[in-house]
Amino acid sequence: MSPALAGRVALVTGSSRGIGAAIARLFAQAGAQVALHGRDVAALSAVRADIERGGGHVIQVAADVTRFAEIEAMRRQIEGALGPIDILVANAGGSFTQPGPLEETSEEGWRASLDGNLTATFLTIKSIVPGMKARKAGTIITISSAAGRRPHPRSPIPYAAAKAGIQMLTQHLATQVGPYGIRVTCIAPETILTERNQQRIPHAQQQALVDVHPIKRLGTPDDVARAALFLASDDAAWITGIIVDVAGGGVMV
Repeated sequence: MSPALAGRVALVTGSSRGIGAAIARLFAQAGAQVALHGRDVAALSAVRADIERGGGHVIQVAADVTRFAEIEAMRRQIEGALGPIDILVANAGGSFTQPGPLEETSEEGWRASLDGNLTATFLTIKSIVPGMKARKAGTIITISSAAGRRPHPRSPIPYAAAKAGIQMLTQHLATQVGPYGIRVTCIAPETILTERNQQRIPHAQQQALVDVHPIKRLGTPDDVARAALFLASDDAAWITGIIVDVAGGGVMV
């Protein structure tokens, strides 16, 4: 059997570390030609070198995904180097405010969270979906969060609102582009032990988080990557418009 993504071109935004890097590595192992994206050139280069050591075909690109002109230039660069984009994983994002009362959230923090997550996802899809529609094929995977699935007083509200918006964007888009042979799905991870989270979440807090999950551990970037690989593959050929909670049972909707 050929690898699950053999011959396909995949763009994974925000793939210099964490979840995005794990998805890029697994997609390359599954035969995809992968475009890594990010603004940390050194981190991207390290991920690229790791993939190339495993025999993968990969390039790295840079763009501010809150600026449409930069995304368009990135798309053209990928098409020139690898060909049309078959798979988009719109992973770039993050939380740009601390948890706290809504009235203490700055306007700048609100806008940064909306732009860095929801707007970035919208603009990236806006650039890439026309080519998919023209070819009548494509797969788009967006990345939300458990924060957009389950209300909690300690959630950073701008981040949660942006991630909930990504979920609705995904489902409405799926209804528009399904007739063109394009599938659109969303992954909503719960607490994932990325390199950054391992450093900033104290061990005692990690254990407390473990205790609220029916599956008694926290998630890893590879847990999310394996869900993304399934959704990108032909095994999910009749699946679209869904939100997959990669959450160890910590979110049940």
